[in-house]
Amino acid sequence: MATVGIIGAGNIGQAIAIQMLRAGEEVLIANNRGPDSLGDVIGKLGPGATAVTVGEAAAADIVAVAIPWDFLPDALGSLPGWDGRIVIDANNAVTQPDFKPADLGGRGSSEVFAELVPGARVVKTANILLAAVLAEDPAVEAGRRVLFMSGDDAGAKDAVGGLFTTAGFRMIDLGPLTVT
Repeated sequence: MATVGIIGAGNIGQAIAIQMLRAGEEVLIANNRGPDSLGDVIGKLGPGATAVTVGEAAAADIVAVAIPWDFLPDALGSLPGWDGRIVIDANNAVTQPDFKPADLGGRGSSEVFAELVPGARVVKTANILLAAVLAEDPAVEAGRRVLFMSGDDAGAKDAVGGLFTTAGFRMIDLGPLTVT
């Protein structure tokens, strides 16, 4: 059993928390307003979920980051080193509030994200489904919902893929973070 820290308690962060709880994991969820602001979220998530600080969530075995793209540098910049920790990039490079593509200077969004978590083993996943769909039971009449993932570390992809598979998803590995 792993502890999964989630930085971002919005719709995507909560959907990831629901799936990690479904997989039998302990969830530590955080936002920029602090644990005291998460009473309703913890009430909704139920047993196994704990409100914590961003620093405590970032210290978990596996960390999922699900916050608006524009806030990533500030949210992640003050955190200590990632030292091989597995970090799930569940973000999309769109600006708020207009939802326009962010200027990435010709790089992929996960390349930019990986620079914000130096030393982390980044796995990109959980960013293609609407939050409400991601939160639902992945077992559907015709089979299982699919999540795509990419990353440069096979062990990290196995760990993340295993969690989402245990929750009921079918994982499809798209290969490395950067395609040349």
